[in-house]
Amino acid sequence: MLFRASAFVAALLVAAPVRAQSDRMTQIATPAQPNAIPLDTGQLPGGTNPESWHSQYGSVFARNVTEATLTPFLPDPAKATGTAVIVAPGGGFRTLSMENEGWAVARALADRGIAAFVLKYRLNQTPADMAGFEASMLQMFSGAARPARPSPDAQLAGLAPQITDARAAFALVRKRAAEWKVDPNRIGMVGFSAGAMLTMATTVAGVDAKPAFIGNIYGPLSAMTIPADAPPLFVALAADDPLFGNIDYGLVNTWRTAKRPVEFHLYEQGGHGFGMYPKETTSTGWFDAFVSWMTMHGYLKRK
Repeated sequence: MLFRASAFVAALLVAAPVRAQSDRMTQIATPAQPNAIPLDTGQLPGGTNPESWHSQYGSVFARNVTEATLTPFLPDPAKATGTAVIVAPGGGFRTLSMENEGWAVARALADRGIAAFVLKYRLNQTPADMAGFEASMLQMFSGAARPARPSPDAQLAGLAPQITDARAAFALVRKRAAEWKVDPNRIGMVGFSAGAMLTMATTVAGVDAKPAFIGNIYGPLSAMTIPADAPPLFVALAADDPLFGNIDYGLVNTWRTAKRPVEFHLYEQGGHGFGMYPKETTSTGWFDAFVSWMTMHGYLKRK
């Protein structure tokens, strides 16, 4: 199984470009999100701290998300393909990289004729004030022993709220498919870091979500048990990723052994969290490669 959620939480928070590691977190006002649609999955159990936002690495992040939303980015009707993608930003289930791994990705997909929907899923609680949050982060990275790896069932149970949010996102897009000019059978999902973990969890435990295709962008790649009809999988990772670049790539072999479609791009450089940041590494080509892969599978043919 995959999902070393509790063991990887601290590491997954290093979802930033190497060039900007010294950037500090600065509290900002919650940005306007006029198109965000509540998913009605309820309040996060025990979620008492209010949602807040900060800037860092030239991008914006949300934390203490207690109510999930889905924000549509629809393509020009003249080039709409009928394909849709649920976009899941990363951030270690404590923050969400809303611009670099959410809105920027969705805008780029919409420009290619793909309806994109950014999932702002519920997060684990962090201190409400920025000073307390920074202190909690320092403590997390202080070298304290990490918990033992939980069982697969416990790992999935730990992501129950987020899987519920993802299922609700798929249900909403299918419900409004005619309005949004989306083919209900051509809805995929792409996730980054922790969002990639959620994408894989949705694939194996999302019951009725059933993504048509999935993208795992610098997420964990440990082997896992997959359904017999596992969807086509696209993987992008940098070899110098400090989290997952030097571990096994069993997930890719899982798909190959099951004779399910899989494409794996291992870039020489890029670090972790490159997303849509402009960088002088070939990892910036992941997006074009992802679109080319979808094209190869026929998802960009208008329908």
